[in-house]
Amino acid sequence: MESSAPLLFRLLTALLSTIQSPPATSPHPLHRPTPTFSVADYGAVGDGVHYDTRHIQAAIDACASAGGGRVRFPSGRNYLTATIHLRSGVVLEIEKGARVVGGTRQRDYPAESRRWYVVLAEDAADVGITGGGEIDGQGMRFVERLDERKNVMVSWNATGDCVGDECRPRLVGFIGCRNVRVWDVKLTQPAYWWPPISTKLDKCFSAKNWTVFPSSLHLVRCDNTSIQDLSIYGDFDSPNNDGIDIEDSNNTVITRCNINTGDDAICPKSSTGPVYNLTATDCWIRTKSSAVKLGSASVFDFKGLLFDNITIVDSHRGLSLQIRDGGNVDGVTFSNINISTRYYDPSWWGRAEPIYVTTCPRDSNSKAGSISNLQFINITAVSENGVFLSATEGGLLRDFKFINVQLSYRRWTNYTDGLIDYRPGCQGFVNHSVAGIIMEQIEGLQIENMNMRWSDSHSKGWNTPLDFNPSTVNNISLFSFHSGLYQQ
Repeated sequence: MESSAPLLFRLLTALLSTIQSPPATSPHPLHRPTPTFSVADYGAVGDGVHYDTRHIQAAIDACASAGGGRVRFPSGRNYLTATIHLRSGVVLEIEKGARVVGGTRQRDYPAESRRWYVVLAEDAADVGITGGGEIDGQGMRFVERLDERKNVMVSWNATGDCVGDECRPRLVGFIGCRNVRVWDVKLTQPAYWWPPISTKLDKCFSAKNWTVFPSSLHLVRCDNTSIQDLSIYGDFDSPNNDGIDIEDSNNTVITRCNINTGDDAICPKSSTGPVYNLTATDCWIRTKSSAVKLGSASVFDFKGLLFDNITIVDSHRGLSLQIRDGGNVDGVTFSNINISTRYYDPSWWGRAEPIYVTTCPRDSNSKAGSISNLQFINITAVSENGVFLSATEGGLLRDFKFINVQLSYRRWTNYTDGLIDYRPGCQGFVNHSVAGIIMEQIEGLQIENMNMRWSDSHSKGWNTPLDFNPSTVNNISLFSFHSGLYQQ
């Protein structure tokens, strides 16, 4: 009698193959195409005259309801809009040659001034903007009077929701979001970034009424954000048009960005929570304010920040820390940075310092925070003024390192020198002679391989490489320090 083993083996093999092999008609989830929703299919005309707001929002909402995907803005059109609200799972794909244009009427924006953005995402996850196109805030439409020193701007302060002369809409805001990605897009002409900081910090920095900072891109209480290949342009003579403000946000990476604007370019701030794990690399910056600035909103701590391979040109300040509200800074590294700083009109904060580190109380209701474990490595600077390091009392500045630093000093503008700028708060302007490095209230400073060069054609008044009082500056170490004149 023939054995039944071969038959049994064939039956088991057939059964296993049925279980292990998925049907040919079932695609693998990883290869599922991304759903795309064109705003044109929802009625957007993109003529730059008629508002496309409801059509754009309909496409966003449909995309979100379908589980997420991309909302596409076809090329060659200008999409005029009031505030549009980005939903979880949705990425705006603004094609190259397409522009999303923000409206210039106050009724184009929500009632609360803190939500005045052209594009706004609130409490969303897995959101982004890309495509190679542009978002335009029409900032020049908000200029009341052109002034080469500093433009005078329109202010929407009649309702009392915000005060002063800085009530204008912003460009892009992510508030309370997770997994944000912004890449390959242009942000141009923001009209505004922040209302003035109130002296009543409990009101100004509350969770409901956080300080709304002026920027092309504003991150508020966000986690896990990637920003890359971003181009930002703001009018050079207009105030309050920051590049990127990182407020109370953590785990942020910024890379390959080009920022050319009037106000601060990359600006971490802490109003309602700490800022940690921020990396900014491979960027080009030009600004009439600070290229990189921590503060001045600094209620909570900053920790674990890295700024590497950055080029700074024609700026009023290079690397700046303005700690005014009691927050502490620890573990910040600046490396491989080329800096050029010059004087501009004194209505702008700054005095051409390539490096500026200060901590002092904003006002009588504030206190100074500490700054420690600060590193400047492989820094090259050409500037009209020197480095400034200052605290209001001993023990607040600790353990600074300058390693492989080349500082070249010369004058090429006609603005008056001989002033220290402590703004905001503190002492305002103070008369002081120019020096290579001015130090006040520091405990622990290591300088290793520093070359300080002075132009021989503009050396008048530049006769002090290191300016400090031994009673307030302690534990200085100099290894391979050189100072001398050079021919321009």
